[in-house]
Amino acid sequence: MPDADSRIALLERMMLSRECDRRSGLMLRQGEAWFALSSAGHEALAAIAEALEEQDFLFPHYRDRSLVMARGMSVEDVARDLMAKADSSSAGRNMASHFSHRPGNVFSIASPTASQCLPAAGVAWAAARRNEQSVVICSLGEASTRQGEFFESLAFAVQNTLPVVFLVADNGYGISTPTSGTSPTDLGMLPSERLVFLDGADPEAVLETGRVAVATARSGGGPTVLWCRLDRLEPHSSSDDHRRYRSAEELASLRDPVTRYTEVLTAEGVVTAAEVARLQERFADEVERTFHRVAAEPAADPKGVHQHVFGPAPETVEPVPPSGGTVGAAVNRALSGGLAHDPDMLVFGEDVADPKGGVFGFTKGLGTDRVVNSPLAEATIVGVAVGLAAAGMRPVVELQFVDFVGPAWNQIAAQLSTLRWRTVSEWQCPVVMYAPWGAYLPGGGIWHSQSNESLFTHVPGLQVAVPSTPEDVEVTFAQAFAGHDPTLLLLPKHLLRLNREPAARPVPAHGARTVVSGTDVTVVTWGNGVEIATGAAAELDREGVSVEVIDLRWLVPWDRGAVAASVHSTGRLVVVQEDVRTSSFGAGLLADITGSDDEFYALLAPPRLVSRDDLHVPFHPQLERVVLPSADDVVTAIRSVLS
Repeated sequence: MPDADSRIALLERMMLSRECDRRSGLMLRQGEAWFALSSAGHEALAAIAEALEEQDFLFPHYRDRSLVMARGMSVEDVARDLMAKADSSSAGRNMASHFSHRPGNVFSIASPTASQCLPAAGVAWAAARRNEQSVVICSLGEASTRQGEFFESLAFAVQNTLPVVFLVADNGYGISTPTSGTSPTDLGMLPSERLVFLDGADPEAVLETGRVAVATARSGGGPTVLWCRLDRLEPHSSSDDHRRYRSAEELASLRDPVTRYTEVLTAEGVVTAAEVARLQERFADEVERTFHRVAAEPAADPKGVHQHVFGPAPETVEPVPPSGGTVGAAVNRALSGGLAHDPDMLVFGEDVADPKGGVFGFTKGLGTDRVVNSPLAEATIVGVAVGLAAAGMRPVVELQFVDFVGPAWNQIAAQLSTLRWRTVSEWQCPVVMYAPWGAYLPGGGIWHSQSNESLFTHVPGLQVAVPSTPEDVEVTFAQAFAGHDPTLLLLPKHLLRLNREPAARPVPAHGARTVVSGTDVTVVTWGNGVEIATGAAAELDREGVSVEVIDLRWLVPWDRGAVAASVHSTGRLVVVQEDVRTSSFGAGLLADITGSDDEFYALLAPPRLVSRDDLHVPFHPQLERVVLPSADDVVTAIRSVLS
């Protein structure tokens, strides 16, 4: 049992959190805030902080106000978070109670439930690989444990004996839906040797059990799931009214951890009722004054909302000398060079370790323990990489085919691409992903032929490149390794094994590349489209038509200046893409160019988009040829803009 001073400190922490809850409700009703999530009933979980050390990490739940305050968030921080002030951890960009506190290693909350679990496992894996004595607390609600990512993270933690403790707050509800009979514990789906049930409304039980779990993790014993039974005292959020789905009898029977612990300490003579009253008065005064002072602080300047999507541009890498060969071999060279240069780099993906070296052989023969096979789980691959990057490592992940990115989409859209922006660069996520992409390789069918780049270019905060030559592969990988932001490299499968002559000159890292110079029409493309466009240009050259072919290489950021300059020179524009037409990157490029007066009035004819129709890629080669753009399609489009 903790000594008297420690017990009083626990009570004070719980009382202070509760007062912040109370004051948050008042500020909401006064119009100083727009949304609030109550932590009332969850305060006792703060006790586990007593078992943590400075280097440990917390991946919090949105009801963990008392716990994040125990890790260093002040009343002022909580007030700024509630009212979305300029000096809050997100500068007003993230929702209230979506805590983040970099000095205390409190990782930023994203709303999709359980999405923090895989990054938490990634941070724990980084600690294990570096032989650091760090422990990770991953806190979540019991309703969230039905998410697949919770199970993936637990499996990964058990598989690798990771120093992570899953702190599950079971308050009996997923918003308005009772979770009894549906949780993994009720269904017998969690390993009994890793599972501990406890009274989550008793701070001393949380502390005692938490100390054991943290010590187990720190000593190499692997993960524990602490299943904490407690009550949610308030509605799910300020947008909810729990009286609609909870009876008056149930609400009257809820256990209040602050009241209970006060009664225990008072009964045992640790504190007196008068001392508790003085504490309540002191905290009420402190919180009221702090919240009102923060209410007068400015909100973030709207002009700054565009900042922190990406970090500062890294120094541009040196141009890559001509190499030739195949794109596949260039990927191998790029990865080998990155691993040799950066001891924090780790390559992670399905089948990437020797002897297989990946299904396309990208990693074959790299011969290092920093090329690690992942489970067959794309969410795990990307989510763990988010945690590795947050812990300071440089993860490079292979997605076996971009077609299978679906399970990883939650991590890409919710965590990886938003982390820098939602924390105004306090947290960073320099993950490099690469994936075979595209069709023109018969027999791929629906799920091995997708060219879905528009899905990724639609997500702010993610850089996207589509290299089509060996030199482009090496230089885009090198630039991604030098950067500080998540980057996706899409590798055209059709070009992977084609032998290429060396480039005529060194290839720079950034900007579009003019493949063919011309004066009559501009053709902009990328990936497999380069081969199609150059074929069309060669055919029209025999007719005296001069076609300029531009390979964008980078889609985010794309070289608008090069495209605009060419359009001003030729007066005509054709965009060639392999993706479907509707809502595509090519359609967006045309909208951007024609939406500018300078370029619109430079056009001598309406621009054209050569694209796959809104169809999936079929399996039979003859059917595949029908739906994919061809050189003849490009020739037809060029003749149209010339007529």
